[in-house]
Amino acid sequence: MLLLEIIITILFFIYLPFFFVERVLHKKSHGWKEKFGGGVNDWIENEITSFTAGGGVNAPKVIHIHCCSVGEALAIENLLKSVRENFPEHKIVVTTFTYAGQQIAQKKFAGIADYITYFPFDMPISVNRFLDKVKPSVSLIVETEIWPYFAYSCKKRGIPLSIINARISDLSYPSYKRMKLFFSLVLNNYDAVYAQSQEDCEKFISIGMKPEKVELMGNLKFDIQISADKVDIGQDGYRVFLAGSTHKPENDIVISTYKKLKEKFSDLKMMIAPRHLERVSEIKELLKQYGLSYALRSQDGKFSEDTEVIILDTLGELKNMYSACDLAFVGGSFNKTGGHNPLEASIFEKPVVSGPAVFNFKDIYDILSKSGAGKVVKTPQEFYQYLEKLLSDNEFYEQTKSACKNVFDSQRGAIDFVINKIR
Repeated sequence: MLLLEIIITILFFIYLPFFFVERVLHKKSHGWKEKFGGGVNDWIENEITSFTAGGGVNAPKVIHIHCCSVGEALAIENLLKSVRENFPEHKIVVTTFTYAGQQIAQKKFAGIADYITYFPFDMPISVNRFLDKVKPSVSLIVETEIWPYFAYSCKKRGIPLSIINARISDLSYPSYKRMKLFFSLVLNNYDAVYAQSQEDCEKFISIGMKPEKVELMGNLKFDIQISADKVDIGQDGYRVFLAGSTHKPENDIVISTYKKLKEKFSDLKMMIAPRHLERVSEIKELLKQYGLSYALRSQDGKFSEDTEVIILDTLGELKNMYSACDLAFVGGSFNKTGGHNPLEASIFEKPVVSGPAVFNFKDIYDILSKSGAGKVVKTPQEFYQYLEKLLSDNEFYEQTKSACKNVFDSQRGAIDFVINKIR
């Protein structure tokens, strides 16, 4: 294995200059010291090293959870709270690889995790420094992170290593299949893969994971909680259509569709939340072109006889705003973004509709569509027709709402599954 470690190290340092330049050019060059296994703070020194130096008898057990970027970090929020509650005597270390993921982790998990840092580069020097200092009792990798040397090192040290909420996207699956021989060797160093869906179970088995090491756990994203915060935007007496996380081509689609629906349903109001706030001025211009009156959420805007649309031009409020609507469109789906999380609306039992490009949340949309809790439409015309049916057919609307509740009732449990596996 020494020869392999030497080869990995040489290849890494050959690749490193290209990686560094790419990171700098895209302004994503962060956490280099930590990624080389350095940057250990006072907690590591005091809680781990001192106990080890004293014989290691009272050294705290460490649960390590790695979430590469923003999506994975958001997915584990409630799991992390449950880990803290169920294992109060353990230390929790959270790692990310991207800068955006690190920002989210630092913001959301500072009061839950004991230590938040970057995941080490997957080569001997970095991985061994990280494992020597953190000494995890168990390591959990979220979704699709397969690190060959890290996995080998964990197995060599007897550290149980699992992939949780595991998935392989349709886009990347062919690449995994072509490298089946390689991945079968790497996956042999993992203790288990706990997958989001039966399809994902089959994908991991097909690329070399032993069937007895693969289990269906469900999706952590379904184990979300409703906020207790009350939303008042003057919605009483109106029906509200919320277009959330919209991108440039979608703003025109949703506004023109609302204008058309408004002519038929006079009690209908709209809230629009652009994914990027720099689009607010563009939305204002579109609303003027369509002759629609609007107010800004940042200026405490509310619906009234004179206000047809509220522009959500604030950060961090969209999730709670779904509680104030009657039906929702989730954006990033009429372009190539791949969609955003529809469960933020469905958890409030709101019928949800998206455009055809939803590959980021394919499994979730499949569940919502098959259950009748939501719909993926192909064209703006089909988009209008579905919303028109929801607004005009009350029985259909109530059935869709009930389907949302049934989906969550049947899909919850992924957090408890992981907690039991850790235990």
